[in-house]
Amino acid sequence: MTVVQTGIGTPHPIYLAGRWVDSPDVLVVDNPARPGEPVGATYQATADQYDEAVEAAVRAFDQTRKLPAFERGRILRFISDGIKARREELGALISQEAGKPIRDALVEVDRAVLTFRLGAEEAERMVGESIPLDINAGSRDRFGITRRFPIGPIAGISPFNFPLNLAAHKLSPAIASGNPIVLKPPSKDPLVMLRVAEIIAETGLPDGAVSVLPMSRELGDRMVSDDRFKVLTFTGSPAIGWKMKARAGKKRVVLELGGNAGVIVDESADLDWAARRIVTGGFAYSGQTCISVQRIFVHEAVHDDFMGRFLEGVRNLRQGDPADASTDIGPMVDEKNAERTQAWVDEAVADGARLLVGGKRNGTFFPPTVLTNVRRDARICSSEAFAPVVVVETFSDLGDAIASVNDSTFGLQAGVFTSDLAGAWNAFHELEVGGVIINDIPSYRVDHMPYGGVKDSGLGREGLRWAIEDMTELRLMVLAWPQ
Repeated sequence: MTVVQTGIGTPHPIYLAGRWVDSPDVLVVDNPARPGEPVGATYQATADQYDEAVEAAVRAFDQTRKLPAFERGRILRFISDGIKARREELGALISQEAGKPIRDALVEVDRAVLTFRLGAEEAERMVGESIPLDINAGSRDRFGITRRFPIGPIAGISPFNFPLNLAAHKLSPAIASGNPIVLKPPSKDPLVMLRVAEIIAETGLPDGAVSVLPMSRELGDRMVSDDRFKVLTFTGSPAIGWKMKARAGKKRVVLELGGNAGVIVDESADLDWAARRIVTGGFAYSGQTCISVQRIFVHEAVHDDFMGRFLEGVRNLRQGDPADASTDIGPMVDEKNAERTQAWVDEAVADGARLLVGGKRNGTFFPPTVLTNVRRDARICSSEAFAPVVVVETFSDLGDAIASVNDSTFGLQAGVFTSDLAGAWNAFHELEVGGVIINDIPSYRVDHMPYGGVKDSGLGREGLRWAIEDMTELRLMVLAWPQ
């Protein structure tokens, strides 16, 4: 391997089918909190390296599909333990390259530890079913057995906002189900997954079972249409994700896309709890999560009481250096996204919206911002803001609030704060989303639950058990007794 020196030291090599390699294309990774100040560097794979990784994955499938459950479980626990042992290192790196407050970065590391451990557990309980078939005279003495079999090489593309744990949600089920995977980590913050690849390299997985390859958009496009892959699993923007599906050919496609999550605060809600949780849901990681609270619907009877509590919590948030443990909100991922957010907020205000707090960016930092009187078709309301901005409306009837949440092209998750059991059931039945969270924010996710959306928010579900279903084929064996 040729060592390439840069002004920031030696770039981290990329992980190609069990080998560490470099390329002529150096990728410098910036610190969002200090634009122009590099965190480190790595390489982008060449076209030949991409092909080598895919061919290695195809060859490795003959071995990975035969790995027994105990071995897959051992490998995944090894990765989980290795991440746990390097918790502080990996958390600091996420904070630097993603601009994520260190407290949140460490939580992400802890979640990845859990995600790989859960993968081990699922690998060991991939059970099938037995099906009695003797339901008519012609099927006498026949019995069915089902089992799930690995499907083949997986193409995984993960996003910048959770550069470790959302990549883990592709790697862990792939390994658990006996499939090789080529992972394209985000170009903005690829370094943490290359550190994790150092752990994977020690597991004893067959060469080609895992490759972690930063690459250009053009090579990423090749992944999408490459027929050697049997599944494409993508987390990112709806605009990109649906175009990928159109070009993916016959492979299965799992899309975890965006949203403009709504939350309802009913008149029976615990307002202190609701306000505290919605402050977290709206502004954690500068709103750069696909289930960040973006639209808040508050019952008119409790609007003033709720808003007093909510705005106090927003004003108490501390924005600053993500490396500081007291920081609640760091920068946005880059200046381009901060500028876009400013334009959308200004556009809404010019059209009659009222700005209650925040609203003016400082470089990559955008303050927690609350708007009211926003038109439903304003981009800050109808599109995915992916920013620390929320819009607030009032309602008088829960059915109207549910209809307002549904008045969106997205449908990922929604939250409903209520003490009314009938209202909670009504929300569960009527909300057009993948997940309804009662008495908590739509931003809630624990890593073993089914997670995904409807409408423009995606296709399929993540969460270890459900991801494994997409990465396996159900096969039936019928046993007949000769008569």
